[in-house]
Amino acid sequence: MDSDRNIPRMGQDQRRHVGLGLCKWLLVLVLAGCSAAIELAPPPNLYLDGRNYPESLVPISLQVVDPPIFYMTDREPVYRDGVVTNYGTGRSDAMAFGASEVRFGAVDWPDLVARTHLGERGRISRLEVQALREIVRFPDIPLEAAREDGRFDVLPLAQAAYDEQAQAFQRAIRSEVRRTGNGRILIFVHGVRNEFDASLQTLANLWHFTGRRSVPIVFSWPAGNNGFLGYFRDRESGDFSVYHAKEFLRLLAEIPEVDDIDIVTHSRGSSVMTQALRELVIFHRAQGRAPKIAMKTGTLILAAPDLDTGIVRQRLLSERVSEAFEQINIYVNPDDVALRLSSILTNAPRIGAATDEDFAEGELQYLRKQALIHFIRVENAIGSGSHSYFRANPAVLSDIVLALRTRAFPGGELRPLEEDADLIWRLHPDYPLERLPDLTVDVGR
Repeated sequence: MDSDRNIPRMGQDQRRHVGLGLCKWLLVLVLAGCSAAIELAPPPNLYLDGRNYPESLVPISLQVVDPPIFYMTDREPVYRDGVVTNYGTGRSDAMAFGASEVRFGAVDWPDLVARTHLGERGRISRLEVQALREIVRFPDIPLEAAREDGRFDVLPLAQAAYDEQAQAFQRAIRSEVRRTGNGRILIFVHGVRNEFDASLQTLANLWHFTGRRSVPIVFSWPAGNNGFLGYFRDRESGDFSVYHAKEFLRLLAEIPEVDDIDIVTHSRGSSVMTQALRELVIFHRAQGRAPKIAMKTGTLILAAPDLDTGIVRQRLLSERVSEAFEQINIYVNPDDVALRLSSILTNAPRIGAATDEDFAEGELQYLRKQALIHFIRVENAIGSGSHSYFRANPAVLSDIVLALRTRAFPGGELRPLEEDADLIWRLHPDYPLERLPDLTVDVGR
């Protein structure tokens, strides 16, 4: 009798293991789409009637169809004839900074602007990454150090070699700021299963739609591992990259010509960047400096963040990371298939799939009013687009563009989002409809 009772219990366990196995494979399939080639997305809704794209404000030097997109990466370099031609999925102990032209599928600048206002039939069919150029390669980390008189310091020669490359990186950014007149930096951090080229294409997409009034830089970490365990290998590689991300942000903020740094992250890239930001906030606060001023950070956008909700509370909110930003916008989708599966695999809810039930009474109001953190629920983002909506959904693109161009908070005239009863902003597919005035001049520039 006892053994008979055990039979159905074993069947349930087996079904559970099979279910988890299927979830793992589904997660791989869902996230594998992130590594596909990126085309120019359908234009944001706010551009479809032929207005609002700030063509006249784009610097003359950037009115081209093959602009430079910069990158900082700690991916393993791929060499051909002694020259770096690409970056793979392996880890590198050294950061590398460089640039690659990304060519838009248009005849010339006027043609590209015209296509920016068109729907599916007129969209640019491709974004091609041209040959890249590595400009700076930092020394391997950690730098050699020695203990003396109770201190454990980096050796002067090792520090000097690192500083030399850091200064070369900063000179390159200064040169681009002078060339374009853009003192604002736009950083993009990709998620798991992303190849190097795809991150450049995604940023080119976003940067073009926001009006090309910033210096675009990808922070590309060693994602893109294939196979059954690829997702977990990518997650570990993200942790590996936190120190490099922190150094990247520190060196940018030290450049006098840099005015503001806006950051857009997707999926697991949110973990890489928020960990780095948290450590910088703690460091500057300990030095008696205001994090916002020391870090020069502006707007932070977390799109479909693959972040443990409890860890966000304990590590980010407890350390008051939002103090470093003008505002933080978190785009959530309860129908996000990838994040649902991530929740199952990690046995913890993900903030990018949050609902009002994931917050305590009054918590959302506090986050909005005191921490300047806004949760924005994306409607009708389902299926294959339920996780990658930030780069292909015309409504989401519209709100990201408005947040970065106008610096406005949600719910006002310049970002006419609607508020649900649970205090989460609602982003419907036709946003912003006719409620947006002509954006003849960007705000806060």
